[in-house]
Amino acid sequence: MKRPKGRVQRVLQTSQQKEGLELSALLTNPHLQALMQAHDIVAVQELTEESVTQYLGETVKLVRLQKARDTPLGATVRNDLDNVVVSRVVKGGAAERSGLLSEGDEILEINGIPIRGKHVNEVHDLLQEMHGTLTFLLIPTSHNKPAPHRQTVMHVRAYFDYDPSDDPFVPCRELGLSFQKGDILHVISQDDPNWWQAYRDGDEDNQPLAGLIPGKSFQQQRESLKKTIPDRSQEQQGKIWCSKKSKKLRRKNTSTLNRNTDHDDILTYEEMSLYHQPANRKRPIALIGPANSGYDDLRRRLLSIEPEKFAVAVPHTTRNPRIHERNGREYHFVSRSAFETDLAAGKFIESGEYEKNLYGTSMDSVRHVVNSGRICLLCLHTRSLQVLRSSNLKPFVVFIAPPSQERLRTLLATDGKTLKLEELKVVIEKAREMEVNYSHFFDATIVNFDPDQAFQELRRLVDKLDTEPHWGCHIRNCTSFF
Repeated sequence: MKRPKGRVQRVLQTSQQKEGLELSALLTNPHLQALMQAHDIVAVQELTEESVTQYLGETVKLVRLQKARDTPLGATVRNDLDNVVVSRVVKGGAAERSGLLSEGDEILEINGIPIRGKHVNEVHDLLQEMHGTLTFLLIPTSHNKPAPHRQTVMHVRAYFDYDPSDDPFVPCRELGLSFQKGDILHVISQDDPNWWQAYRDGDEDNQPLAGLIPGKSFQQQRESLKKTIPDRSQEQQGKIWCSKKSKKLRRKNTSTLNRNTDHDDILTYEEMSLYHQPANRKRPIALIGPANSGYDDLRRRLLSIEPEKFAVAVPHTTRNPRIHERNGREYHFVSRSAFETDLAAGKFIESGEYEKNLYGTSMDSVRHVVNSGRICLLCLHTRSLQVLRSSNLKPFVVFIAPPSQERLRTLLATDGKTLKLEELKVVIEKAREMEVNYSHFFDATIVNFDPDQAFQELRRLVDKLDTEPHWGCHIRNCTSFF
């Protein structure tokens, strides 16, 4: 559509009909002419960004993209025989924002340079030197472009460290997203099951381009094969603008990694959700640590200072009550058969036997404290954590770690405890073992170097639950790890 001029304008101006005069006045109105001029500018700009024509007998598409210096376009390519094909368009990149590149498009030229027959590494080197306006000549994919849809974002906590610069399999090192164990990742695309697209929590505003992270199954398979596959980190690395390795190498690696798909016991990611603690339903606080680390002392101190705010779950036992004990206050006194029935029904968080009597902490006892509006304080064995987290109680788990061996000796001596060197080493080693095997359950860690400082830090964490939302296990998958 262009502004009226020439013969059409003259015909309207000489028209004697009422409608012709009205149309002539309308089309010569300054406001409408400005609108049509803006339309013409946009139409010309769109024509320069994308056009379809013929090239060597092929229907091709000519597109123009803007590439900032030292910034990837946000796409990966692969070699298909002599062809270079777009294999992925990453969310948030220039390629995705333009809507002009699609998965499956074959790249024929970039700024007039023929691409067919080049290895993806050569394409990488070529694109790395280019910036500004890039003109792509493409053979559009024959597959229908799917209608855009809003994918559900999945939030996960990572249980391993990842550095794309050390990963020979990542489709694009420039697009790889590094993260550390414990980081929260927002997964926005799982279209490729091997390489998810994600943002690290807190980086969304500063990093508009999504990063690539290993998908669940792919990472589980790699972890299980680490001891059987030799280190290939020094092999030829795929330079990518972004690109994939050669088709031959990729096929070989894929077939190897798919030999065994039963890796559910390998922790990679756990689905999380952001939880806002209701004012009348406080999260239980579970204190974990080795004996003599001070976790039980911290619990007693909280209970003594604010008994109206903190409480303990009344445990169950099969022993007979003593003279001063009352049922439901010190213990819930039950028969052995009733205890064993509840135990078989999975009603206990943890249980054990001492001097032929059974003892245990039930889910209902914890819920009773929670429903009263108080904070339930628990000191649990690490093996009980998964049971507690599989409930809907949303516990906040704090690991109380011992300080150095010499500092630990000093602290225990202050309390009148004297431990031998071997016993001190056992405390330190037990703490290390807990961290290795159970740190994925910990929401926070406090090193008990100074009891007063440790207490204040614990209070700060507890108060923070009332004022800030926290990432917690997504209840649907509390015992299922990605």
